[in-house]
Amino acid sequence: MATPPPYPTHDPGAPAGAALRAGTAVRAGTGRPHWWQRRAIRVTALVTLLALSGLVILALVREQTGTQGFLVGLGLAVLPVPLLLAAFRWLDRVEPGPWRNLIFCFAWGACAAALISIVANSFATRWIATATADPTSADTLGATVIAPVVEESAKAAAILLIFLFRRRDFTGILDGVVIAGITATGFAFTENILYLGTAFGTDQLSGDRGLTSVTAATFFVRVVMSPFAHPLFTVLTGLGFGIAALSADRLRVRRILLPLTGLLLAMGMHALWNGSSTFGDYGFFAVYAAFMVPAFALLTWLVIWTRQRELRTVRAELPAYAAAGWLTPPEPFALGSMRARRIARAYATRTQGKAAARAVAEYEAYATSLAFLRHRVLRGRAGADFAVRERELLSALWSRRDAARPALTYAAQATAPPVVVVPQQWQGPGPGGPVGYGTYANPNPYANPNPNPNPNPYAYPPYPHPAYNPYQTY
Repeated sequence: MATPPPYPTHDPGAPAGAALRAGTAVRAGTGRPHWWQRRAIRVTALVTLLALSGLVILALVREQTGTQGFLVGLGLAVLPVPLLLAAFRWLDRVEPGPWRNLIFCFAWGACAAALISIVANSFATRWIATATADPTSADTLGATVIAPVVEESAKAAAILLIFLFRRRDFTGILDGVVIAGITATGFAFTENILYLGTAFGTDQLSGDRGLTSVTAATFFVRVVMSPFAHPLFTVLTGLGFGIAALSADRLRVRRILLPLTGLLLAMGMHALWNGSSTFGDYGFFAVYAAFMVPAFALLTWLVIWTRQRELRTVRAELPAYAAAGWLTPPEPFALGSMRARRIARAYATRTQGKAAARAVAEYEAYATSLAFLRHRVLRGRAGADFAVRERELLSALWSRRDAARPALTYAAQATAPPVVVVPQQWQGPGPGGPVGYGTYANPNPYANPNPNPNPNPYAYPPYPHPAYNPYQTY
């Protein structure tokens, strides 16, 4: 294993982010950046692009469905959105990503990706119909070939942008799943407005009402049976990016092939789903039962297993910082348990107020990022700026320690496994020992013969923070 660089010196007075900004200034030099490199310019351009896309897609959908159909479609399409967003946010609780990334992903899916898909799909279908003089075949080809390629590529663009420009927030599989899922949720939201609004317009012309209407059938298929369809497709792309994020920077071929493989799998499953209606009367249900449900169950198991694995990583990597004095001994245990984290935030709210609870939540997020950073360093997958990033995280933790440490200590005590005291049996004086002293026969051969006099192993006073290298092997 390569020897990592020396451990950075901690400056408790330095604000979080100062080290990173200083490092950026050194790398960038003293000259002024170009105008397109300024953060304000980029943010303004991105917001403008998404806003214009939203206005155009709003006009297109309203033109196709009518005002009444648009309102009905909007009211029905919004129903699954909170559930999907809550599910993906729950997966992201171990190391929560910034809200600005999630808002960008949802807006990209609902506005930019939807607009690209509508325009490209319509153009390609019309071109095929004109070239082949067969509108029916053009619609089938557009749904099974053109739409999966266009839509999955448009949604994957948001994942790629986060991967390239917010690399610090994209560190593993769960980040890829959450970013992909929220992007696809936004896309499905806009698409459902279009489909449900169009179905309502059809019912208005035919006079159908109730459960036999086209609107009811569309709602059942798209919102009740398959609200996870688009997220499921795009999550395959997110998995490719997430596994690529775990690879070392030097493995460039793998970091390119993995996202492309995930994108191809997403396109393939999307094409299979769209083409299920061409497989006969029961083709939709066959594809749903044979592919969609098993794939959804497998991915659900994978992301939950990954979530537990990340918690184990937190418990395994943070004790080095506790030994250095940056954390107290109870903290690695508490930070590696979602139940203990919730108890810590609730305790901080009850004893110190909501501001303290926010500080505890931030402390938990920074500590998790620190554990993942150390995990990547020890496996040779960290970037060249890992020491600057580590110093920044430690500074952020140190500035929040007053609110977080009591809460986490309380949570560790509340969730610690019970200490079982095994009774010992007197056997009489030991061989060669003084009169009145003997040996004990412990019926539990695995019990510690010299138990810790402190019955609570997590109640220790805080350590100082000496200059210590957690990567050094002693």
